[in-house]
Amino acid sequence: MLGSFQQAHLRIEVDAPETVIRDSLLRRDRLQQWLWTQRFSTPLPEELHSGVTFTISLGPLAIRHEVERADPNCLRLLLSGSIDGFHEWYWGEGWVQSRLEGVSLLPLNLSHTMNLLRLREFVAQTKAVSP
Repeated sequence: MLGSFQQAHLRIEVDAPETVIRDSLLRRDRLQQWLWTQRFSTPLPEELHSGVTFTISLGPLAIRHEVERADPNCLRLLLSGSIDGFHEWYWGEGWVQSRLEGVSLLPLNLSHTMNLLRLREFVAQTKAVSP
């Protein structure tokens, strides 16, 4: 793999309960809504679970994801293609923590930050419209 080793670790507060955050990261319909700039080239099951593989494309770039772990408060994805590494998500009541490590030519810190901000905005809106 060409590129350099990069890592990003971020923890942010979000104005949403743990269940909304979990559903936004593990449920297909919600995941595809907040990652609207990325195209899923593989159909996803209703909810992510260990062993699921899918590919996300952003223009000509493709990143294969394999769900290594999907628990009530944790999601770990192994990445290959445009990024060779892993992406971990942890969450709780009012917070999300994400860790991304890999070798890539892409600016991982920038995309990592943008994805977390997009998730924070999405869960805040989802919480506002949830009964």
